[in-house]
Amino acid sequence: MISVKGLYETHLTVSDLNRSIDFYRDVVGLELAHIIEERNVAFLWIGGREKSMLGLWSIQSSPMRMRLHIAFHTTLDQVVEAPAYLRSKGIVPRSGGGEREIHEPIVFPWMPAASVYFDDPDGHSLEYIAILPGESRPEIPGIMAFSEWNRLVKD
Repeated sequence: MISVKGLYETHLTVSDLNRSIDFYRDVVGLELAHIIEERNVAFLWIGGREKSMLGLWSIQSSPMRMRLHIAFHTTLDQVVEAPAYLRSKGIVPRSGGGEREIHEPIVFPWMPAASVYFDDPDGHSLEYIAILPGESRPEIPGIMAFSEWNRLVKD
């Protein structure tokens, strides 16, 4: 058996390559690694050079659209700050699945992890996520607000 250590790269199709480069560099904070203009593709480093990579492929005028999901691992402090940060960039922070706007992170008790979802310019679902300290609570169904989780684990 080959021991997989992590995910090195993932790819998304985008409708406007330059707009998406700007978004992932200036909003998400990824470092631009390389652009291959003749192939309409850009690569960005995730977590620093040579850690992992995101490829953005221009579909240009193609009518085909897919909504994909990527979760970016970050610190708990950054996840807590994410809703205000995203709003400052004109982006709506959302709960898991993107169904409702949130003002604080959500928690998946079964992991446990704190999370904030948001959309990129093409509607792909993005997430900032941090694993929480302590025991998982798989008996708690669904998701809850971060403040609710904090009250639960303090009791």
